[in-house]
Amino acid sequence: MSPIDSILGIHGLVVQAVQRAQDIHVWARPRKRPVCPRCAGKRLRIKATHHRTLKHTRQGNQLMVLHLAVPKYHCTDCNRYFRHQFAGIRPRLRATEAYRLEVFEAHDGGVSQRKLTHTHRIGSATVERWYQSFMRQRVSELSGRSCPQVLGIDEHFFTRKKGYATTLVDLKNHKVFDVVLGRSEASLRSYLKRLPGKEHVRVIVMDLSETYRAIARQYFPNALIVADRFHVVRLVNQHFMKLWQQYDPEGRRNRGLLSLMRRHHWKLSAVQKERLHQYLAQSPVLQALYFAKQQLNGFLVLKAMKAKRASKLLPKFLALLRLFEQSPAKALAATLTSWLEPVVRMWRFSKSNGITEGFHTKMEMLSRRAYGFRNFENYRLRVLAQCGWNGVINRV
Repeated sequence: MSPIDSILGIHGLVVQAVQRAQDIHVWARPRKRPVCPRCAGKRLRIKATHHRTLKHTRQGNQLMVLHLAVPKYHCTDCNRYFRHQFAGIRPRLRATEAYRLEVFEAHDGGVSQRKLTHTHRIGSATVERWYQSFMRQRVSELSGRSCPQVLGIDEHFFTRKKGYATTLVDLKNHKVFDVVLGRSEASLRSYLKRLPGKEHVRVIVMDLSETYRAIARQYFPNALIVADRFHVVRLVNQHFMKLWQQYDPEGRRNRGLLSLMRRHHWKLSAVQKERLHQYLAQSPVLQALYFAKQQLNGFLVLKAMKAKRASKLLPKFLALLRLFEQSPAKALAATLTSWLEPVVRMWRFSKSNGITEGFHTKMEMLSRRAYGFRNFENYRLRVLAQCGWNGVINRV
């Protein structure tokens, strides 16, 4: 291929003429005759030639217009007719795939439709149609996937009318696997029954939700349930804050003490520790609850631990839970005891649903950018295209 022919970036074309005016006009034809797509015969004759005019990328501020000669062949072996097919050019379209992809990436990057109508000389409806077309192409490339081995499940708010939606995330590859409307077993039943590859799921990370735990046990029989570390630590802190409110309502309103109480004790400076200890010395019960809470959080933040070390720490953790059962925080102890296995599995596992929460933030930004979604399928399409796609569009 000569350097002149390579300016188009389309394989199998020969440039015949180039004219520069307001736009760059390029006349091209096929380099050689193809074989018959039906019988693979080479005995072809040109019955007619059709001329197409297509928009093809931009060179600086100039639009490249491609004038293409499209032969219509007649195969003398099978007596069939067919037109010449070009890579990157679809039939009956007035723009090449490279040009459509250029518009899509610009609009996806934040360029408004109004701006694209001036720079690329197409209508705003055309921009929207091309954008939706590539979005559907992205999602179609994701179809046929089986469930990931490490799955994160969490809920997020969709609309007031339709309520909540459930997010399924591939925690190993940091991709959204799917988004399903609803968060109860009844609303998710039809989807989970036809979900392929449920038996391949090995680990499911979730918050302390009884509904999701029942769903995991019923539809993912080979998966181990792991509690999400963030939600467990937050639950412990919430219980402690309620107890603090009961023992000292005035101190609970102090914003300085509130900041010190919420943070891990090992992250405080020496001055902060001294100030906190002076306050706790006034209430022995609150002081005991605080240090017990810190000891419990010390167990909960452990991760990527070997089995031998975890087996040694387990008796100490169970002894601490028994102390909580005899304290005012017995409700917290009951919850942690009912979730004992998923909580202990956090020690061996390093992933968390922080990845899922990050995707929820991105979903909220997508919804704000679209000024809200009424149709859930459109919302799901946008989320999968933005958060569950590998970043490569296969050109036709």
